[in-house]
Amino acid sequence: MAFLEIDGLRKRFGQVEILKGINLELEKGGFLVLVGPSGCGKSTLLNTIAGLETITSGEIRIDGRAVNDLHPSKRDIAMVFQSYALYPNMTVAGNISFGMEMRGVPADERQKAIDKVAKVLQIGHLLNRKPSQLSGGQRQRVAMGRALVRDPKLFLFDEPLSNLDAKLRVDMRIEIKRLHATTGTTIVYVTHDQIEAMTLATKIAVMRDGEVQQFGTPAEIYNNPANVFVADFMGSPAMNLIPATIGGNGGDLAVVLDREARQPISLPMANAPAGLSAFKGKPVIFGVRPEALTDPEGAERNASHIATADCHIEVVEPAGSDTFAVTNLGGKGVVARLRADANIQPGTNTPLAFNLTKAVFFDPATESRIR
Repeated sequence: MAFLEIDGLRKRFGQVEILKGINLELEKGGFLVLVGPSGCGKSTLLNTIAGLETITSGEIRIDGRAVNDLHPSKRDIAMVFQSYALYPNMTVAGNISFGMEMRGVPADERQKAIDKVAKVLQIGHLLNRKPSQLSGGQRQRVAMGRALVRDPKLFLFDEPLSNLDAKLRVDMRIEIKRLHATTGTTIVYVTHDQIEAMTLATKIAVMRDGEVQQFGTPAEIYNNPANVFVADFMGSPAMNLIPATIGGNGGDLAVVLDREARQPISLPMANAPAGLSAFKGKPVIFGVRPEALTDPEGAERNASHIATADCHIEVVEPAGSDTFAVTNLGGKGVVARLRADANIQPGTNTPLAFNLTKAVFFDPATESRIR
């Protein structure tokens, strides 16, 4: 039985429908990330779980109990916001224990709870400091400690890392991942950063315009995107989405890619999706991730189907552990991810290996996956 269940949830503000029939489930101890662009409804969905927003229709259940009509204080949840919202006149220990003090928890129990979360979050040396004496990452740990000390059924995080610089974001991602592994808490986390989603989640819900575009594990979302939006949004660099045509002789299919002032590339397909045969002679969108387009020496050895074609390299971008090369296929810039020591120069024609085992196809009219 799922621990958090969201069933047919809708939310309107006046005549504007913000959430359009959300259905999600999360197991106990799971880490659900709601990800999508600004304005997609992910924070509104989080607020309905918290009880900060009423819902228009549908049901939210936590641990088998419907909470639609429960006050936020009765839902046994804790929330960590984008802004740290710490009391500036209190010490770190005071901020962490304030809620317990208001509930009349005895001083010795409060101290035990403070010591426990301080150890988990590695902030024991900060307990006597004021928020003004802390870095952004330290303040966010204190905000997390204030939520943790309550030991709620469900934790809600609303873009908690968006105010931090790039390095601190990475550090805090690791801390949150460690926190989840250590405590086994159930977490719902909102972000617009797909890297955060991929690295933190046990389940991801990709949202757009108030609807869930796809719900699944990080691997499912990344390797088997349901539509063009998910394919384009998840991944850095993003998946290459190339206009193509399906050709071939008899029952054998091939992906045909146009090139500027040169003969098109024809990549023979093996084990093509069953639905692709209906698109023979028709346009499709050919999706291939940069790591599945590489130099032949760097191609995945266990891949069952790799096709090689000469491509004109326009731009080369060394990136330390990788080298990225840009070519033009189907009238679009296409990114290939090569080995760091790949010998490749801009302005040259170079063989690139297409791992067609990992290729996906989309219908240009509906932008849905062809299966």
